[in-house]
Amino acid sequence: MEFGARSDPGRVRGNNEDSFRLAPEMGLFVLSDGMGGLEAGEVASRLAVETVVEHCQQAEADPALAVFGKQIEGVSEASNRIASAVRLANSEIYENARNRGGNAAMGATIVVARCLADRVCIAHVGDSRAYLLRAGQLDQLTEDHSFVADQVRRGMITPEEASRSRMHNVLTRALGIDPQVEVDVTEELLMDDDIYLVCSDGLFRELSGAQITGVLEETDDPQRAASRLVDLANQAGGGDNITVIVLRNSPKSGRPFAKIGRWFKGSGEDQESETQS
Repeated sequence: MEFGARSDPGRVRGNNEDSFRLAPEMGLFVLSDGMGGLEAGEVASRLAVETVVEHCQQAEADPALAVFGKQIEGVSEASNRIASAVRLANSEIYENARNRGGNAAMGATIVVARCLADRVCIAHVGDSRAYLLRAGQLDQLTEDHSFVADQVRRGMITPEEASRSRMHNVLTRALGIDPQVEVDVTEELLMDDDIYLVCSDGLFRELSGAQITGVLEETDDPQRAASRLVDLANQAGGGDNITVIVLRNSPKSGRPFAKIGRWFKGSGEDQESETQS
């Protein structure tokens, strides 16, 4: 799996509350968008990505490591492990906020992608997204946990109205808000030439699906694609922090053909990059 990533504060905000972590030796890629002001948002997103990677590293060393929270039926052990890591990250952020005292509030979104030999496992909370580009078709694999997204799903407003709404930053689910959090999990069969995109809302608030697809199709190198997407989002306004991870499954000779299809969707860098914050 080839990969590239870039994070940028954008053109409006003075700080970057996004964080990401790449652990390709485990096929693990994590992105988080922090909330709660200058320091708190940065702390929350950093806690989120570090906790997820550390938990998965511990599980690699000790496969018998207990899963944090309830097992999700019908999905793989790998999916349950990243869901466990996300729940643990939620607990870490929640306790950190409580230890700050007063009315301190901090939270974060998160998307985790775990790439295996035959599939990609994705866990998420909040409105950061994961997409799959396959055969020219860009599909959003995650559902935003936001007020306007809920309204769209209920047919109360159109996607176009949602994109113009001043309420698009209101989340219905995030890490660190409550002692426990529900984690959504998706599994996808992996095929040659699949491209996965993990991003914070600073990207898709500025660029259309067609623009994103164009960059991913025209740019073979994932790092160049990630940088190009960030540049375009900044040119379009850069109204928020922008973080992008691009994963490309390069063809391998002699690899058997894999069937196309979705396994399951439900709820319930040694190279590492430095955390961006």
